[in-house]
Amino acid sequence: MKFPVFDIHSSEAFEKMALEIYRYQLRENAVYQQYCQLINKTQASRLEEIPFLPIQFFKSHTVVSDKRPVKITFTSSGTTGSVVSKHVVTDLDVYNQSLDHSFKKTYGEIKDYVVLALLPHYLDRTGSSLVYMAQRWINASQRVESGFYLNDLAALSKVLKSFENSHQKVILIGVTFALLQLAEEYAMPLDHVIIIETGGMKGMRKEIVKPELHHILKTAFTEASIQSEYGMTELLSQAYASDGINFTTPPWMKVSTRDTNDPLSGIEDGKTGGLNIIDLANYNSCSFIATQDLGKSFTDGSFQVLGRFDHSDIRGCNLMAVN
Repeated sequence: MKFPVFDIHSSEAFEKMALEIYRYQLRENAVYQQYCQLINKTQASRLEEIPFLPIQFFKSHTVVSDKRPVKITFTSSGTTGSVVSKHVVTDLDVYNQSLDHSFKKTYGEIKDYVVLALLPHYLDRTGSSLVYMAQRWINASQRVESGFYLNDLAALSKVLKSFENSHQKVILIGVTFALLQLAEEYAMPLDHVIIIETGGMKGMRKEIVKPELHHILKTAFTEASIQSEYGMTELLSQAYASDGINFTTPPWMKVSTRDTNDPLSGIEDGKTGGLNIIDLANYNSCSFIATQDLGKSFTDGSFQVLGRFDHSDIRGCNLMAVN
């Protein structure tokens, strides 16, 4: 059954659904309810009045709005001994629908692509929502060549070359440090490949800014489309940047910015602040999350990610490969 949030096609419908989910989560989500009470924000009649739960609560509490049994628990990556975020999901079909609708809206029919993943294999990292996403893409592509290639760059390079000759459309999604290693060892022109990078180095290499990363990838893989994905353990939706910098969201997701010195106050578009995310697919946990990412939001609904708050924990996709 199609979840109602995936039928949103206007700002008015988004606000109406967001307010309904806010009231539901305020009533059913004990963590969100207590937080709203502590900051004295238990009523909202407009989208701008809805409070955002700090993302750190996913490390210290079970954030859930649903009494149904947990179907899967997604966990963030972390250094040895660090506390990781846990996102309990009671309705996995909603995540599946979010992935499917978002892919089709962004890239078209998945059966048109071979999907190659520079990520840990699903069986090696069962708690990763990103690996789950890649596995779903791989399965949906229905191509025997689709799969995980993290530990065999030589085999991946051969597959990429073979598809270049046949003009087959390919999506290569990978963690940044692995894509850089592929660029160093197997540079080649890729006319029919979309490369989607998913994050920073997270301790594997020296951090570099995104423009430098994309310059390296574009130089190594001439003619390839270098793009970016923005997602996290605590969300059930993703944003994509076709130019690698400016992210766009699906209709059921919205990103805004808050004042870095006054986290309960929003700031105007175009200024740097903390990123607040509304993910209406996240109805079974919390749809309103204040992240630890710094960025800018814009009037057209797009946003940029510029970094993280000082003293934020090291975490992210790339650590999956070494944990």
